[in-house]
Amino acid sequence: QQLRHLQDSAGIAARLPPRLEGRWVSTGCEVRPGPEFLTRSYLFYANRLFKALQFYYWDPSCRDPSYSLVIKGKLRLRQASWITRGATEADYHLHKVGIVFHSQKAMREVASWINQTSGEGCSGFLPPGRSWAPGALYEVLSAKTERDCTAALGFAMHELSLVRVERHYQPLLQLQQSGSQLVEELYLGDIHTDWGERLHYRPTGYQRPMQSALHHVHPCPTCGIISRADEHHPPILPARAALPMQLSGSWVSTHCEVRPAVLFLTRYFTFHGNNHTWEGHYYHYSDPLCRQPTFTIYASGHYTQGIPSSKVRGGTELAFKVTQARVTPMDQVTVVMLNSSEPGSCGLAGSWSAGVEQDITPTNGCLALGIKLPHTEYELFKTEQDTQERSLLYIGERPTDGSSPDSPDKRPTSYQAPLVQCAAASQEFSNYISLKYVGRKNANGNEALKPFPVAFLLFIALLFLRWD
Repeated sequence: QQLRHLQDSAGIAARLPPRLEGRWVSTGCEVRPGPEFLTRSYLFYANRLFKALQFYYWDPSCRDPSYSLVIKGKLRLRQASWITRGATEADYHLHKVGIVFHSQKAMREVASWINQTSGEGCSGFLPPGRSWAPGALYEVLSAKTERDCTAALGFAMHELSLVRVERHYQPLLQLQQSGSQLVEELYLGDIHTDWGERLHYRPTGYQRPMQSALHHVHPCPTCGIISRADEHHPPILPARAALPMQLSGSWVSTHCEVRPAVLFLTRYFTFHGNNHTWEGHYYHYSDPLCRQPTFTIYASGHYTQGIPSSKVRGGTELAFKVTQARVTPMDQVTVVMLNSSEPGSCGLAGSWSAGVEQDITPTNGCLALGIKLPHTEYELFKTEQDTQERSLLYIGERPTDGSSPDSPDKRPTSYQAPLVQCAAASQEFSNYISLKYVGRKNANGNEALKPFPVAFLLFIALLFLRWD
């Protein structure tokens, strides 16, 4: 049902250019590479000015605030993106950025970063031993005085250079109510996974979407808390019970997902806890609604017992081995590319055709698609429950540069969009074959095979990108 829901695009509409006026808020505690834990509340005005609040925390539950940033500036929407279909490119100009500390510890730590790593104009940002003043706002960037001390924080607002707004209708869940309500989501550009690159990275993918403070999914207990917060009163999110890592079962994408290097995809996984094996179907598309399939990859292998992450609290570290893979080209462009590949590098040379699956295990992967077999990746997982008590699985974010987390030091410190659990552990993966193709009648009234969207990304490198 979830996969069919995605194939029908759930009635999603995306206007070009998007309308941004109003307040947009995080729907939970967000994790950025580093890791950084934060919530966001952005207000866009009709005159193109904006005021963005970013609240940073010590903990992955966003209950222990560290500092808040107040960002003011102007945003100008430009043309539809030539790189990321469905997105609008934008230019922004920052007028000022201020910081409010929420403890002496936060003040001491941030002042140390700025004093050590910034230029002459910032070396005396805060004198050593300065006592914390609750509610005091310190300026770290000013366009008027040309002072910018934000680099030490890893701060940049390049996320505003890529914008997409999606609108859809959510069925009312309350008893004795019928109909639906509008939900608006704001997708802003992704944050580079390499701290050193994030200051000048121009996004081609998205980060976790924000939702309209007026038109959001219900229930959303955190939306009201975040929308009412300000830099002096950061949001303290409700306490949530920690869930044990229970991978067994099947998991599926909740949206058509977008990745850097302009890939649109959906994912479907099954994990077998009894023997620690996994299987995944990954379908790639050429459009932001996942309606135009380009190629599919099936992959399988085994994984290790998880251990709690020492770097990303709340996460679990695992190692995955990919031992088998099969590829199905779904459009003529991919067929031509695979048939032009070097003999012995990707299945049987010259034998590829649209809609026909081929095993690439005997050729140790597929060089044209950047797949190398066997292959081990070092991963980061976590599970949560959403407000509807559905189990969600977060899997480590792929490196922005397209490389593979093939060593422990490359293990992710942030997450991709969550998957939702859609089957119990007892369901066999073979049952999924009934979802792979959905019968549709063609012009002659005969049943035609239509590929069903599920996509490739988790354990195998991206299209045209190579594993090291």
